Amino acid sequence: MEKKSTSEAIFHDATSDPEASASAGPPALPTGAPGEYAGALPTEHPARRDAAAGGTSDAPLLRQYRGERSSGPDERASVWFMRQAGRSLPEYRKVREGITMLDSCVRPELVAEITVQPVRRHRVDAGIFFSDIVVPAMLAGLDVEIQPGRGPVFAHPIRTEADIDALPPLGDAFEEALAPIRESVRLTVAELGTTPLIGFCGAPFTVASYMVEGGPSRDHLRTRALMRDRPELWDRLAAWVAEASGRFLRAQVLAGASAVQLFDSWVGSLSEEVYRAHVLQHSAAVLGAVSDLPVPRVHFGVGASHLLGAMHDAGATVMGADHRIRLDHAIDVLGGGVPVQGNIDPAVLFTGEEARFAEARAVLERGVAAPGHVVNLGHGVPPETDPQVLTDLVAFLHEASGAASGTASAPCGTAGAASGGARA
Repeated sequence: MEKKSTSEAIFHDATSDPEASASAGPPALPTGAPGEYAGALPTEHPARRDAAAGGTSDAPLLRQYRGERSSGPDERASVWFMRQAGRSLPEYRKVREGITMLDSCVRPELVAEITVQPVRRHRVDAGIFFSDIVVPAMLAGLDVEIQPGRGPVFAHPIRTEADIDALPPLGDAFEEALAPIRESVRLTVAELGTTPLIGFCGAPFTVASYMVEGGPSRDHLRTRALMRDRPELWDRLAAWVAEASGRFLRAQVLAGASAVQLFDSWVGSLSEEVYRAHVLQHSAAVLGAVSDLPVPRVHFGVGASHLLGAMHDAGATVMGADHRIRLDHAIDVLGGGVPVQGNIDPAVLFTGEEARFAEARAVLERGVAAPGHVVNLGHGVPPETDPQVLTDLVAFLHEASGAASGTASAPCGTAGAASGGARA
């Protein structure tokens, strides 16, 4: 194929603007691979201390993530919910009044407060860092906003090769821009104490798709076309996103997060063949950015049951399963030796208690087949959810888990905490 001009549209549709970035400068992509890091957790990191010393190393949720399930009478489920903070909580709506979503993600005191809110209310067992998948792109200097009722929207979508050339470098300036993220984590872990915080970022396919499509898309046609027609350009774009996301995730871990989750909202639209050819290496680069640090790495994709094995190959130590596959089937697909997370159908949050608890009990029973199981939903908490439903579900899971594992039910005492990331 004849090489196309850098200013020529890379999509053959009527909305492409060949002149939009004709004056862009030379390539500014970082040269270092996201996985080329070496280090250890700081001495004051909570994951280096046990609960007696105010740390998280022996937290029940982390033991499940590490596949260290116990079978004693004190064993109980570890549980948190994706998107557990946010619009379902009146206290969240109150503190967010008059503040845009992305602005709220870079105010450390506000991030810490929002992250801890569901911990106080629901008594869940881990915190998920309050953020959004496009925060790294914003910190890098891209013009992006989250429009209410729509989602992330980029002012200048990727339409030409020159647009990729013009992506900002991810050097010292980007590391400096991560300062509010580090401070947010420090404040949050100080509040959580012996409850672990889970770091969070979006996966390259989903984030790059937003950049290409310009905003939410039902079919990701431009993104999929770019992969097939100009795979070398797709790789450059996805590598830039992976670098930004990897640095973002590593900053959270070094500042105090005890585990991480890589979240891929749109990956279920891909076949396994396309995923392995065009996506796996970039997700692996993000997870590789923290692979030298002794923290569990969770990978979750929506509608991605057919990709569980491939996504695990990207470097996760724990696999999340959505509600479209039975958890025991997911465990079998993964070979039976991988800790899992999931996968209560969010729809049961709107059913009667009998149906809701039956679903929860079934997920507990199916999760016993894995070396470790952290209970979660099969996707995020819908904003219309009654918060009391979540609080009661956590209490039920804590009480019922002993019976599910063949032991006496554990009492429902004070759990650890989990907070909800904006889009985690």
